[in-house]
Amino acid sequence: MRALIDACRSGVIPNATPVVFAPDLNAPAARLAQELHVEVHEAPREPESLTKVIEGAGLDVLCLAGFMRLVPISVLEILPRRVLNVHPALLPKFGGKGMYGMHVHEAVLEAGEAESGASVHFVTEQYDEGAVIAQERCPVLPDDTPEELAARVLACEHALFPRTVAAILAENQ
Repeated sequence: MRALIDACRSGVIPNATPVVFAPDLNAPAARLAQELHVEVHEAPREPESLTKVIEGAGLDVLCLAGFMRLVPISVLEILPRRVLNVHPALLPKFGGKGMYGMHVHEAVLEAGEAESGASVHFVTEQYDEGAVIAQERCPVLPDDTPEELAARVLACEHALFPRTVAAILAENQ
């Protein structure tokens, strides 16, 4: 989320005003957004209410960063091919239900992969099954711990997600 906010402010994502949706206004994301003077909305759990809040914000694109729930179909319908997620692996490998956070990096290491990275994909009604838009790769080093790999992949995510969002916005103008 911070990388996207910084990208909006620096012009990497041109002519964009970030807005944050958080599960509640005391969530870490909401507190950080408030510290950064970014508009924050509470994201209701009930699909119809969430759709109304998002629709009312007039978004051009919705970016998921740490959102751990399936996005309601009603949200996907009001923002067709404009709901994006970043995943800490090279999809389609290591995606789907339960593949988040350190679980992903542990699975990559256990599988003996030579590389990992980040994927930005369109969000669908299933976890991590939307079309991949862009990927950035990084090596898996022989003695990597999950934490070391996670740090390297996070750097990929922070570089890739803002560039991809900028490209999607330019394409939709």
